[in-house]
Amino acid sequence: MVSKESRQKVREKKHLKIRNRFSGTPERPRLAVFRSNDHMYAQVIDDAAGKTLVAASTVEKDIKASLSKTNDVEAAKTLGGIIAKRALDKGINTVVFDRGGYIYHGKVAALAEAAREAGLQF
Repeated sequence: MVSKESRQKVREKKHLKIRNRFSGTPERPRLAVFRSNDHMYAQVIDDAAGKTLVAASTVEKDIKASLSKTNDVEAAKTLGGIIAKRALDKGINTVVFDRGGYIYHGKVAALAEAAREAGLQF
């Protein structure tokens, strides 16, 4: 019987391929997205320095309180707006989008579109 590789392993492999193509620089950091079954996380990372410049997630109390669910498209839109606002407050206008090996659809696409609408360029 042919066995399939787990979805997580496939995603991790895709993420490594994506990370080989680009990395965050001080001028244009990387907006990395991770989603679990319960929450979503977004970070703006300077890979040259190895530092997280800005972070937001649905685990944070104030964000979690404003959401009915923490793992749907509406939560992703909210998180996209928040991460963009925090990045713009730190003076970060342009980023490289790292979808984390996930398909650019649904929650990941909603987060990206909300970040664009809030003023982040990528």
